[in-house]
Amino acid sequence: MTSNANQYTWAGRFSEPVSDLVKRYTASVDFDQRMWRQDIRGSLAHARMLAKQGIIAAADLADIERGMAIVTEEIESGKFEWSLDLEDVHLNIEKRLTALVGDAGKRLHTGRSRNDQVATDIRLYLRDAIDDIQMLLKAFRSALVDLAEKEAATPMPGFTHLQVAQPVTFGHHMLAYFEMFGRDSERFADCRKRVARLPLGSAALAGTTYPIDREFVAEQLGFEGVCENSLDAVSDRDFAIEFTSACALLMMHISRLSEELVMWMSPRVGFIQIADRFCTGSSIMPQKKNPDVPELARGKTGRVYGQLMSLLTLMKSQPLAYNKDNQEDKEPLFDAVDTVTDTLRIFADMAGGITVRADNMKAALTQGFATATDLADYLTKKGLPFRDAHEAVGLAVKAAEFKGVDLPQLTLEELQQFSPLIENDVFAVLTVEGSLASRNHIGGTAPDQVRAAVTRARARLA
Repeated sequence: MTSNANQYTWAGRFSEPVSDLVKRYTASVDFDQRMWRQDIRGSLAHARMLAKQGIIAAADLADIERGMAIVTEEIESGKFEWSLDLEDVHLNIEKRLTALVGDAGKRLHTGRSRNDQVATDIRLYLRDAIDDIQMLLKAFRSALVDLAEKEAATPMPGFTHLQVAQPVTFGHHMLAYFEMFGRDSERFADCRKRVARLPLGSAALAGTTYPIDREFVAEQLGFEGVCENSLDAVSDRDFAIEFTSACALLMMHISRLSEELVMWMSPRVGFIQIADRFCTGSSIMPQKKNPDVPELARGKTGRVYGQLMSLLTLMKSQPLAYNKDNQEDKEPLFDAVDTVTDTLRIFADMAGGITVRADNMKAALTQGFATATDLADYLTKKGLPFRDAHEAVGLAVKAAEFKGVDLPQLTLEELQQFSPLIENDVFAVLTVEGSLASRNHIGGTAPDQVRAAVTRARARLA
């Protein structure tokens, strides 16, 4: 056996060292070292269980805790030397621990495998990431509520098919996104329940012969329970796929909002301005102010979709139990975490830097006959069947379009050509303010309802 082979924990079986090419190809330490806190946390919980069960001595536990404190300080200070030869975060930490405390470090791995160790680390890491994302989601949703409250009575066109449909308020529009991101928060909370299941104790695939206490370790690590089957525990990555799916849905919502922000900021629409710190200029056109942040967020949405597909494809043909393929789960997962956290952080800030151009929004409501449905409802309330009212208003719209005016600009006599039920009170119905105020029910766009929704939203965020 060469000395180069002896540095590996599994080297006893082999008669020649791993080639440099294979070392580079199979190593994960360059990216999985970000899980070092979780690895140490899991190892300490495992060591305390081993000592509690009498599998290792109390003195060994004391040495392990002392050594891990040193390792923690070295990593935090940047003094720790990460080695590609040691493959991953787990072996790097274990090797350094053993160098510091001797045989106690070698006893740490009793009753576990890297298979259940890495599965535990990933779950710990992902649980922490979900908690961070939930805080960022809360800050972003709070910023949307602040904007909604400020613009609770600011009228703007609501669209279907990107055509003017009916008047809404900008506050109501922002609260629609509050609801979307609320569902995202619920999905992450639900996913967290399945993340917080302890695989440690499953060992390589079949469990261990040592008298371990898995429930004790789960309690130490704040998990909600243990994985019930050792084969499933070491090979399961459903929780990572589910998490990335939740990330993909969140980014889809981000992308929808981004599309609207880009469109609204265009001078052809001019509904909003985004603060300069979130925009860039052009290298050739001095007048340009480009909404780079929402544009890039649209692009990063596809990136997260790709990470989801990577994980699904990674797992689709794997037999039980653990396979080396699973090393490829980390980079897509880490990238999804980074993309979502960075995006939420900047969008929470950007939402506070949106300035609404209310005059342009209101002017846009004079195009597209935004109160046509209100006129149909008016006739229906007068006793005309809705389908007949729909037809009458369609003819009125056609006449107004021919004249180049909006419905409120038609005279009473002109409107009465389409139904004798129309009276002077119709003009209150045809105003934007009247249209908004009439939708005075929970979930409606009436300013009073938007303010009530803001109050409910703040209570949900508390």
